[in-house]
Amino acid sequence: MSVSAAILAGGKSRRMGRDKAWLDLGDGVPLVRRVASALALVATELVVVASDPRFAALGLPVVPDRYGEKGAFGGIATAVSATTGELVCVAACDMPWPSPAVYELLLRVIDGYDVAIPRVAEELETMHAVYRRSCLPAMERALARGEMRVISFFSEVRVREVSAHELRAVDPELTAFENLNTPEDLQRASRRGSL
Repeated sequence: MSVSAAILAGGKSRRMGRDKAWLDLGDGVPLVRRVASALALVATELVVVASDPRFAALGLPVVPDRYGEKGAFGGIATAVSATTGELVCVAACDMPWPSPAVYELLLRVIDGYDVAIPRVAEELETMHAVYRRSCLPAMERALARGEMRVISFFSEVRVREVSAHELRAVDPELTAFENLNTPEDLQRASRRGSL
């Protein structure tokens, strides 16, 4: 089964005050490069969903958001529509410790489902999930209705939630789900360094 991946890098980074994708933990490796390296281990195609041309420096195709001001949902739908794989792994650009093992788990459990999505601390991790290409029509219908929440199309597809218990088998501390939103988050992550 063909697997594509997309890094979602279209956020405004308001709380951080600067573009999170290019931050590093003091080692000179931008967060977006960390995410790209992890996804490259599980997918044969990798794109960046962003409007900023600087992402071309990664040597990856850069795809502008096709759905306008629809937030993360528009970015995810763009990722699914712009890639060729039957399965599409999506990841936010601001994760300091992305885990290929988490994506491998999601890819294993998606058989028979359209979405494999982690549930961590009672939240669905929509920007750290795997979506089947066949979800696109349901996504587009939801977007056309003005929906902004990724889960708004879930009632039309088969969703496999992956529990924190299942995830801990491959990521005991669930560090793959940490992201950086504020300067304080960056300071804490920099103190921890590379895992």
